[in-house]
Amino acid sequence: MNTPARMFRRSSLALPVAAALLLSGCGVLGLGGGDTVTLKLVAADYGDSEATSSTPYWNDLAKAFEAANPKIRISVQVVPWTDIDKHVADMIKSGSSPDVVQTGGYADQVAAGRLYPVGDVLTIDAQADLIDVFAKAGQVLGTQYGIPFVASSRAFFYNKAIFAKAGIAQPPASWDDLRRDAQLIKAAVPGVIPYGLPLGPEEAQAEAMMWTMSGGGGLADDGGNYTIDSQQNQDTFSWLRTDLVQAGLTYRDPGSVDRKTAFDDFAAGRVAMLDGHPSLIQKAVSAKVDYGTSALPQKNPQAKPATLGVADWMMAFKANGHRAEIKKFLSYVYQEQNTLKFDEQYNLLPVTQDTLAAMTAGKHDDLKQFLAALPTARFYPLGDPAWDAVSGMIKKDIGGAVRDGGGQVLGTLQQQASRTAAQARK
Repeated sequence: MNTPARMFRRSSLALPVAAALLLSGCGVLGLGGGDTVTLKLVAADYGDSEATSSTPYWNDLAKAFEAANPKIRISVQVVPWTDIDKHVADMIKSGSSPDVVQTGGYADQVAAGRLYPVGDVLTIDAQADLIDVFAKAGQVLGTQYGIPFVASSRAFFYNKAIFAKAGIAQPPASWDDLRRDAQLIKAAVPGVIPYGLPLGPEEAQAEAMMWTMSGGGGLADDGGNYTIDSQQNQDTFSWLRTDLVQAGLTYRDPGSVDRKTAFDDFAAGRVAMLDGHPSLIQKAVSAKVDYGTSALPQKNPQAKPATLGVADWMMAFKANGHRAEIKKFLSYVYQEQNTLKFDEQYNLLPVTQDTLAAMTAGKHDDLKQFLAALPTARFYPLGDPAWDAVSGMIKKDIGGAVRDGGGQVLGTLQQQASRTAAQARK
């Protein structure tokens, strides 16, 4: 995940109730009288087994929608994350375009001219209910095409028992605090890695984004131009290299450590501090780790706390001409009772104001830090069709920036990213 959903992989493929409708992009006769339109919905599976699959959620939602809208049928396909992009591409290639797709990104479909703008397929009330930063993250050149579906943010996790042994009373607010606390932990609790810094290829772009933001930089500016080699970022990685890695306060080679390893080590009590998303809560609770969360430490403790926002997306395809029917369906999908049910089922964060208010007021104390961070979260340059390629470069190489002699890594990545982005925009 590289989005919040990525914690689960397996899925069962939901078959439509009437298989003959699967390939139909137009209306059929005989269901409820008059012409009946079938919308083809393809959704990613957030479950890791048949028991936790997203299929029952979408089947139940489709059934309830059809009961209220008898001339619209929903053909549901729930596809594993590993297969969904190819599955959608194959449908389009065969001339059987989906109408609605829920998955991890949207920029490639926008670049191909396949999507309705959000204003065409979402009511004004539903648009206004979207959390503003998520709505803006769905824009390409000022027009929104990606509709956020579920979200995640990041927070700082720490092991309270280890902190107590090291005589640390509260979580660090600044980089100086973090370094001092890490030194105390190293001295007081031998064998524990003070700070987990996963810059391996699984999700290095997320760790890099969080650290560059906390240092006053970022991977791209507000215009979508890559800023990987900015002075702020050079200063950030220099600090990580000299003050954490070379000081022995994190993994020996963070560039070889994936997020999953760091999360597992935190749950096992082998890591004292790290940045994490909500799925780490369940892992820590299951392992009986007495953990705490706080805002990500900042280089400047007076700066406004920054966090990484991640979203999965809903898209509406133009090929079948079902704009009005899609609009009715999406208006139903984004009703509070439906979004709340999905978010709570998978311990994900909301993208709408009403669901955020409901979760904040409800029994979600464990998500308090993450919920509070949502309205000011910052995002990858999701509207850039080159982002997937650039993200892959960052995953592969940025871990080298904290190795001895790694000062040239950011410059090389900047050149590669700028060249790739220029080619994608031609």
